Amino acid sequence: MYKIGEFSKITNLTIKALHYYDEQDILKPSSKNEANYRLYSDEDLKKARLIVLLKNFSFSIKEIKDVVDNYTSEEDLKYFLNEKREAILENIKKEKELVNLINRNIPSTLFKEEYTMDYLVDQKNFQKVNVITFRFKGKYSDVGEYISSLYKEAKSNGTGPVLNLYYDEGYEEEADIEICVPLKKKITSSKFEVKELPEINALSTIHKGSYDNINNAYKAIIDYAKENNIEINAPSRLIYHKGPGMVFKGNPENYITEVIIPIKN
Repeated sequence: MYKIGEFSKITNLTIKALHYYDEQDILKPSSKNEANYRLYSDEDLKKARLIVLLKNFSFSIKEIKDVVDNYTSEEDLKYFLNEKREAILENIKKEKELVNLINRNIPSTLFKEEYTMDYLVDQKNFQKVNVITFRFKGKYSDVGEYISSLYKEAKSNGTGPVLNLYYDEGYEEEADIEICVPLKKKITSSKFEVKELPEINALSTIHKGSYDNINNAYKAIIDYAKENNIEINAPSRLIYHKGPGMVFKGNPENYITEVIIPIKN
C-alpha cells in the first residue's frame, strides 16, 4: 500500500488533486489507517494511470468520472476515446467556422474605430397603418422565422415592407419584438392579432448594409436627439425596405433599413 505522498510521486497527480478525486468519488483510496491517512493499492494505481491518460486527452472532470465509473475493459476505453475524438473533431469544425466568420468580418482597416456611414436624421410623421402582427420574446435573429407565416395569413392584403417594433429600452439577449406586416385593409385572423398602429412623430434615418452595424444608426438618432434637446421614446421601429428574401439572404451590403425612434409628446 502507498501513502498519499508516495502515490502522488508515482502517479504525477498532486496531493491536492488526489484529495479532490477522493471527494468527487473518482479515485478513492482502498483504505485508511488508524490515523485516518489515505492508503492506495496497486488497483488504485491502475485507476490513477487511467485518470492521467484521460487528463492528457482533455477529458473534463465530469467525463473522467463517467469513464472511471463505467470502465471495465480495453474495449470500453476504445469506445470512450472514439467518442471524445468525434467531439473534438466537431469542436474543430465549429472553431474553423468561427475563424471563417471572423475573416469575413475583418474590415479593410483592421483597427478602424467606427463605421463610417454618414447618417441623415429626419424628423417626420408616420401615418397610422393597419397591420397583422406577432409579438414574442426571443433573439433578434429569430424574426425571420415568423414573417412568412404573417404574409401567408395576410394573403393578397399584405402590402409594403415588414415593420418591426422593439419594445425594450436597450439591447436585450431576449428581446420584446413585434413583427408587423402592413395591410391594404383590415382583415380578421384567428392566428394573429390585427390592429392599427397609431400615427407617430419620430426621428428617422436610413441604414444601408448589414444588420451587424445597425447600432450606428441608433447612435446617429440618439446623438441628434441629445444635440437638439429632443426626448425620444419606445418602441423603436425598423422598416425593412430591402432585406433578405424568404429563401435566399442575398448580399447584406445591399440591405436598406429605416430606423425610427418616436419622439415623446
